[in-house]
Amino acid sequence: MTRASGVTLRRRMFILLTFGTLIFIALLIRLAYVQLMIGPDLAERAEDTWRRDMVYQAKRGEVLDRNGVQFAYNISTPSVIAIPVQVVDKQGTALKLAKVLGGSEEEILKQLSKRVSSVYIKPSGRKITQEKAQEVRDLQLPGIQIVEDNTRYYPFGTLAAHVLGITGAYNQGLTGVEAKYEDGLIGLPGSVSYLSDAAGKEMPGSTEQYVKPKDGMNLELTIDSNLQMFLERELDQAMVKTQANSALAIMMDPSNGEILAMSSRPTFDPGNYTQYSQEIYNRNLPIWMTYEPGSTFKIITLAAALEEKKIDLKYDYFFDSGFIDVSGAKLRCWKRGGHGSESFLQVVENSCNPGFVVMGQRLGKETLFDYINKFGFGKKTGIDLGGEANGILFKLSRVGPVELATTAFGQGVSVTPIQQVAAVAAAINGGTLYEPHVGKAWISPETGEVVEEIKPKEVRKVISGSTSKMVREALESVVAKGTGRPAFIDGYRVGGKTGTAQKVINGRYSANEHIVSFIGFAPADNPKLLVYVAVDNPQGIQFGGVVAAPIVQNILRDSLKYLKVEPDMNQLAKEYKFDETPIIEVPNLVGMTVSDIFESMNSNFMLVKSGEGNTVVSQAPAAGTRVDRGSTIRVYLSSPTDKNR
Repeated sequence: MTRASGVTLRRRMFILLTFGTLIFIALLIRLAYVQLMIGPDLAERAEDTWRRDMVYQAKRGEVLDRNGVQFAYNISTPSVIAIPVQVVDKQGTALKLAKVLGGSEEEILKQLSKRVSSVYIKPSGRKITQEKAQEVRDLQLPGIQIVEDNTRYYPFGTLAAHVLGITGAYNQGLTGVEAKYEDGLIGLPGSVSYLSDAAGKEMPGSTEQYVKPKDGMNLELTIDSNLQMFLERELDQAMVKTQANSALAIMMDPSNGEILAMSSRPTFDPGNYTQYSQEIYNRNLPIWMTYEPGSTFKIITLAAALEEKKIDLKYDYFFDSGFIDVSGAKLRCWKRGGHGSESFLQVVENSCNPGFVVMGQRLGKETLFDYINKFGFGKKTGIDLGGEANGILFKLSRVGPVELATTAFGQGVSVTPIQQVAAVAAAINGGTLYEPHVGKAWISPETGEVVEEIKPKEVRKVISGSTSKMVREALESVVAKGTGRPAFIDGYRVGGKTGTAQKVINGRYSANEHIVSFIGFAPADNPKLLVYVAVDNPQGIQFGGVVAAPIVQNILRDSLKYLKVEPDMNQLAKEYKFDETPIIEVPNLVGMTVSDIFESMNSNFMLVKSGEGNTVVSQAPAAGTRVDRGSTIRVYLSSPTDKNR
């Protein structure tokens, strides 16, 4: 070998060694980078591909009334879950599960064949009985497990159904507060995760990771369950007595917009809502239904006319001939022949349409409709429930003399019940419009403490406090002396207004179908309760004062006693018509004999005897109670053996 060839060989070996060293160093650097820099991330990614999760649902928050009474809570129920890669015999497993659960074998097989980490066997495997769950456990099927699930339970059945709403198969809120407050009620799911091989089998020595579910918050409502019961009891009785198409009622605290009770008929059971028509459980009539309000809307016209000083209730007079001519249209009063000469206070007491037309004319269309808008009509109130309607008002450009006149007494405009309640609350509470609401506070499920208050929202000031006082006094006079007398409660100052509106059917006013209503509040000098009742097409008599006012009377009477509101004997005296029965005081009958009773009672009361003795030992109602003449008094008589003791 020559000298030149040896040099060349050494050079080549040097280059090769250098190149190899550089490659080794590069690999070493890369290895160090992978191990030290991105190693943890790669290990985490690898673990993610091996890890399987079984999800555990969080408990949905409870729904409570304002006193902590449970309206909705959860019952633990088992569900069947499958880990498809661990199921050895999918066909056989599907067959065995179908026999126990009663579902479709084909549907179960389809779920077992999914390329997912885990899957609920649905619908037959969701929320099953404990007995069926044990049967599934006894089968000892690979890849099949029982997990705890939650079923929503409504202990009061139909009570407050439309307010509460419903939940779906996965405990998700669909309607009512269940849907509106979903984000707070739903909570965050937890899980158990483990490492598995390519076949889906758990790796030996691997540890399970448990992430605890975060339960949903409890929601406290403004609803009072006792007031809700009073209200719904009266709706049920009204439906039986009147055979109406539907009925609804709302009770509000007018001082802050809190809804104390709300319901409608027909109703449903939220725990079994699939057994009812969608029209029933999807439509919350107090916020969804729109109709011409009739005379309850006159409160808005009255408030506007008083605020603008267009009338004086005591010293300003109007002559009612039975109708008023407006641009050739005769707008009639409900009383044939009219009321003759009357003050504007009597116009309100008598619910005289022509008198309210004059109020509207004095205001003018711009001013009247400005107040109608300020009181919140024509747009949603913002209540925290889904499905609220807007209502319909005339466009100002299309309001002529006739439209102005009919609007003044509640015809031609379309409103929702909740708009009516919010507006009248503003008219009587000092003049402030509030946003109605049913949510009151979020409560911690662990501590029971208030986490967040849902505070009342003031929308705007509509009228002055002095005007509001005049409205209250006028409406109290309606109940004592006018069309609202059937709502009068002896011992309590009650104000209110009747409403009787023709229904519009196929674009025409029906002569035979009406929506009758009454809105009442008490105590009239400092309102704590405002109640609105509307009955759709009652059979027989169709007047708000006859049908709806007594319903409001009963609701208010029981509610005031429940809230321990003290009676006020300074109320306006009730004026009785010739066909009405005055209130009289029950005498003390204890100690009297049966013959003495019948001699002294005359025709003031109906007596019902209980017992076989001759002497009265107790009575109901008690002596001194004020009742309508003709009311029933039950007397309890001593038994024959009592005399010899």
